Amino acid sequence: MIRNFVISLRSTALLWILTALIYPAIVLVIGQLVFPYQANGSLITNPQGQVVGSALIGQTFTEEGYFWSRPSAINYSEGADASPTGISGASNLAPGNPDLLSRIEAEAQRLEDNAVQPTADLLYTSGSGLDPHISPAAAQAQIERVAKARSILPQELQTLIAKHTEGRFLGIFGEPGVNVLTLNLALDNR
Repeated sequence: MIRNFVISLRSTALLWILTALIYPAIVLVIGQLVFPYQANGSLITNPQGQVVGSALIGQTFTEEGYFWSRPSAINYSEGADASPTGISGASNLAPGNPDLLSRIEAEAQRLEDNAVQPTADLLYTSGSGLDPHISPAAAQAQIERVAKARSILPQELQTLIAKHTEGRFLGIFGEPGVNVLTLNLALDNR
């Protein structure tokens, strides 16, 4: 009985060392060597080298001279140093919920007041609440507003949108999307 206990204790210790120490260390090293950008959060920096966000997490843009991102059920970028620490997800409000309907109606009214044709991704949140992309149609709908606020030609914005439109994954999965953060950074750097 003691011998079986010692064997099971050694097996447990060996498996713990393999799965809790060695395997994570190997994955960490491979991630840092082969995929350092992705393994470190896909962080985006400005020309001064300061981190301004992640290519994977949306941010709120409310100023007239910027393209607006899709709404979120969370406040993922409130304040200069805020981050979505451990919070993601939709509001879980049913389609007929009055709170959801009033939020969507208010958002549609805000878009119409700013001469932006409401599109689905400018009205509805994503499933995770963190999606940094909008559809090319949503970006196109905002061209007049951004061009007027920045006093630039709409054709320049068309070019920027085309340059920052990401295609389907592997050419067949998902829909094309425009990363709002990279688009707005390009807008600032033009």
